Amino acid sequence: MSAAGAIRKSPGEHAFQAINALFMVLMMFITLYPFIYVITSSLSDSRLLMSHSGALWLPKGFTWNAYVMVFKNPNIIGGYVNTIIIVVCGTLVNLFMTSLGAYVLSRKGVSWTRYLMLLIVFTMFFSGGLIPVYLLVNNWLHLGNTLLAVIVPGMISTWNLIILRTSFGSIPDSLIESAWMDGANDFTILFRIVVPLSLPVMAVMILFYGVGHWNAWFGAMIYLRDRALFPLQLILREILIQNSTAYMSGDASAADQEAVGESIKYATIVVATLPILAVYPFLQKYFVKGVMIGSIKG
Repeated sequence: MSAAGAIRKSPGEHAFQAINALFMVLMMFITLYPFIYVITSSLSDSRLLMSHSGALWLPKGFTWNAYVMVFKNPNIIGGYVNTIIIVVCGTLVNLFMTSLGAYVLSRKGVSWTRYLMLLIVFTMFFSGGLIPVYLLVNNWLHLGNTLLAVIVPGMISTWNLIILRTSFGSIPDSLIESAWMDGANDFTILFRIVVPLSLPVMAVMILFYGVGHWNAWFGAMIYLRDRALFPLQLILREILIQNSTAYMSGDASAADQEAVGESIKYATIVVATLPILAVYPFLQKYFVKGVMIGSIKG
């Protein structure tokens, strides 16, 4: 379209765009500043940080001492290892089980799929409760005090199953039938045809399940008793809520332990958050596309 034929925007439209841009910048600032504050606080001298009040944009007396103390703590390193094991193994199990369920529910001609979906959706609104689930995991499945206790109970998310089922259902039936005629079985069709055609949605599933495992702490608090099995988020909870930082403060005097403890808390938050923030940009480009494909059939 030529410049002469371009549609002119009214003053009201220009004002709306300006206000909308200003609002988005404000929201970005509100979202970003807490993380800036945590990073700058973790890099600040503990005494200067305690005496400071108000906004904080730059570290007060730049130092890495808080991070040195955090990484000297064997609980942090062990929590990292346990969390990585849970995230990797748990996400793989989640993807496998959710893909199997979504494939069965998305195929036409499979009996009772409508009633199965009703039962599955029912679990989104009603559950057996905490005590029955605990008894199931701990006494009947005998998974208590093992990492499987935080992986097995959440193998399939109902919401993710519905998204993946919708995505699988949008794949043309003619493609599935052609594979059947060529002698492919269901596992071959699923993992060599259906899943590769649904990579954007699978990336979203990795993001959902991975972030869920990384941030999870409640299941570990209930089922795990051995501190060597604690994930990172449970260690972080102890540091932030139970204020258990005295043993990480080294030879600091009693008067300085509170100040050092604050810096340790901020450093621990950064250490626990940074890995998932580093992974997110690589999956973000699939996020909107994957959710739209999984939400709207066709």
